[in-house]
Amino acid sequence: MSSIRVGMCQILIEGGAVEANLRRAEEAVAVSAEGGADIALLPECLDLGWTWPDLRNAAPIPGPHSDRLARAAADRGIYLVAGLVEREGDACYNAAVMLDPSGAVIAKHRKINVLSIAAELYRRGGRLECVETPFGSVALPICADNYRGALVISHTLGRMGARYLLSPSSWSVPADHDNLRTPYGEEWTDPYGELNACYGMAIAGVSNVGPLTAGPWRGRRCIGASIAVDGDGTVTQLPYGDAAVEIRLTTLYAAENPVQGTDIPDDLRRKGYLIP
Repeated sequence: MSSIRVGMCQILIEGGAVEANLRRAEEAVAVSAEGGADIALLPECLDLGWTWPDLRNAAPIPGPHSDRLARAAADRGIYLVAGLVEREGDACYNAAVMLDPSGAVIAKHRKINVLSIAAELYRRGGRLECVETPFGSVALPICADNYRGALVISHTLGRMGARYLLSPSSWSVPADHDNLRTPYGEEWTDPYGELNACYGMAIAGVSNVGPLTAGPWRGRRCIGASIAVDGDGTVTQLPYGDAAVEIRLTTLYAAENPVQGTDIPDDLRRKGYLIP
């Protein structure tokens, strides 16, 4: 198995508060590095907040928001994965970026499985990629890209050889959600577990915390509960709650997967998965 030490940065994100959000992200990167992390993983749309309707402050990548994170990565000599709202011309995308310890952008993903409620805000992405790193091949599916109904996206990344899926996320529930009665997390541990069983990949999804104060889901709460599934199926889950800020250092192990190409369907059938 290969392994990486990940700082799971479950931080507060406030809608539209770009400066405060980036400052908290920088602080989380510093804490992760001081704890010995190889990589810091931050939430989805951390600059503006997920589905924040005023996109006037969205920035290109590279651009002022990603540059702030690049300096944080370089100052601490750490890899960094973060979700940002990316502007390109008249369009905005829900994007994830991976920075190396020099601060260089080495990968970028634009969310493909954009929720219908957000379709007027974010244009759909149109490509998949894996990036090679010293600890193995990494891909950056964002949040709902790993929904059960869209899991073909990450199955494709598995076929492309990804060993680690690092997923900036923003998980929200209705204001009256009772976590004791309906514990949050199965909607992610189920698809993450399938990907792990099929390809031996390690997967981590990190969500922010805080209320959604504007946009199509105004009144809902982002509740953290960030999840990692190791190469052997071990599950780690961070605390639930709209104030449950936590930075958790965890080591993720990815199992070796020698099966490639046209041998993959037979291998999946042997494991009990009938994947198209």
